[in-house]
This record gives sequence, C-alpha cells and structure tokens, in this order.
Amino acid sequence: MKSGIHPDYHMINVEMTDGTTFQVRSTWGKEGDTLHLDIDPKVHPAWTGGNTRLLQEGGQVARFNKRFGGLALGKK
Repeated sequence: MKSGIHPDYHMINVEMTDGTTFQVRSTWGKEGDTLHLDIDPKVHPAWTGGNTRLLQEGGQVARFNKRFGGLALGKK
C-alpha cells in the first residue's frame, strides 16, 4: 500500500436513538468523537415493519377507483 494516501482509520463512539452507545472503527470525525444517530435500525420503519399502511391502501389505480368507482359513465 502507498503511504500517505489513505484516510485515518480510528475508533469512534456511535450513539443510537435510545441512548445506547458502542465503539466502531471509522474514518468519520476524530479519535473518540461521538456520532449521534437520528434514525437507526431499532426505530426506522424499513427495519421494524411499521410502514404497512402503503401496502394496505394500494397504488394510484386503487385510490382512483376508491374515489370515482361509483360514478356511472356508461355509453348510451
């Protein structure tokens, strides 16, 4: 490996949304800095399955039919 071209790789603290912390090696910040997460796997709907509303409501066609499905626009 060439010397002087790689970023500094050091230990930082990561603080989750619930206050728990752990240490990881990273190029972010400086040695000993704390990275505060706004969104993490414990609370984000993508990992917790909390965003099922979109699947239940359907897509654009289902919404259109829900709003205008009762209209009778038949040919004469």
